[in-house]
Amino acid sequence: MKPKITNMVAWQQAELLMQPAYLRIVDNLRKQLEESAWKGTYEEVQSPYPGYLLRLQHKDREFSINLWELCFQVCFLEYPPTHSELESQDVQIDTSLIDKTGDIDWERLEEKTQRIIEEIFTNLPAS
Repeated sequence: MKPKITNMVAWQQAELLMQPAYLRIVDNLRKQLEESAWKGTYEEVQSPYPGYLLRLQHKDREFSINLWELCFQVCFLEYPPTHSELESQDVQIDTSLIDKTGDIDWERLEEKTQRIIEEIFTNLPAS
């Protein structure tokens, strides 16, 4: 799904959060892969927007995860994990990730990112 940001304040908040969230996602994925039986490889993609897929493989199983989709789950409230890539939907910034001074609340960002990544690995099928 293509997120649609409806006002300038939300746009500025998204700009503040997106890159740090993306970096926290990549780091937390790395940590989970180090402790997992799953092997991960990254693949560059151009559609629906440039970015990367993480391809997880274990025995005869394979799953793909779009890193931007994970980033959207971290940065936006109630971002749906399953949807059509062609859809566009209004999104709301998770303002709990921004502290009272307008900066990133790094602790909350890390906690939310870890929770989302751990949920993915928990829901992967065992052997």
